[in-house]
Amino acid sequence: MSQGSAQAADVSSGYVHKPSIGNKIWRYRWLYVFMVPGILYYLVYHYVPMFGLVVAFQDYNLMQGVTGSSWVGWDNFKAVFESPDFPQLMKNTVLLSIYRLVFGMLPDLLLALMLNEIRVRWFKKTIQTLTYGPHFLSWIIVYGIMFSFFAPGSGLVTTFFRDMGWGDIDALTNSDLFRPMLVMTDIWKSTGYGAIIYLAALANINHEQYEAAAIDGANRWRQLWHVTLPGVRDVFMLLVILRLGGILDAGFEQVYIFLNVRVYDVGDILDTWIFRRGIEEMNYSVPAAVGVFKSAIGFVLVLGANKLAKRFGGSGIW
Repeated sequence: MSQGSAQAADVSSGYVHKPSIGNKIWRYRWLYVFMVPGILYYLVYHYVPMFGLVVAFQDYNLMQGVTGSSWVGWDNFKAVFESPDFPQLMKNTVLLSIYRLVFGMLPDLLLALMLNEIRVRWFKKTIQTLTYGPHFLSWIIVYGIMFSFFAPGSGLVTTFFRDMGWGDIDALTNSDLFRPMLVMTDIWKSTGYGAIIYLAALANINHEQYEAAAIDGANRWRQLWHVTLPGVRDVFMLLVILRLGGILDAGFEQVYIFLNVRVYDVGDILDTWIFRRGIEEMNYSVPAAVGVFKSAIGFVLVLGANKLAKRFGGSGIW
């Protein structure tokens, strides 16, 4: 009996032959080969380093290493939560993260929508290049630009205001202006690059939907509301969920560079505190405990945000 006749007989008798796992692996062997580099990357750089989490439960000694350091249980977490600086650090971290989330995502979407409406190709490419160019500048350079404009007594804008008789601007060392300055510089630096993701999502929208909307009498604003925005909704929700996972990562590099003694009360965050305790004071256990705490909070927020996204009609991450 031929193989086809045998399969037909199996189907007619109600038995469906399922290939073994070995046959499946051999059939898709090249796909698994292509997966190997990605799997190795996550194993080496994401999963193997998780062994270092045990430092959070030890009185870690650099000379004795992870295996030789003594265990202290939850003492490091108690030291973090009982620290008099912890409430202010949490407040500053959460506020800066929320500001970045609220004010940092809409400019990306708005820029992508505006670029999508431009029909002159060379003009669109020029604007796109100018807007995502700042993304490739380091925060050191960005701070240098801000310092040249707002340095106390010698900055370009500071000098202009003083010469005009409008008083002095103390933007870099003013507690009231420090957080807005961080948010504005972050928007300027990352908006153009963030819009690329939305432009890719806009490119995947079927143009027949716009044609159907135009036939129904919808103008450009109606097409934007009923076709464009629903087309990027899932991408927007995905980015929101991913950002919620890093809600306690308020941008260490930017904050550390801009931070100074006069704005510690509004600018000192968990990451800068970790840096001082871990690198400058060489106390690694307490910062490791803060890292575990941040990861746990981010994990819970991602699970909750993903569930809410699915409940309200979104696709979520999984």
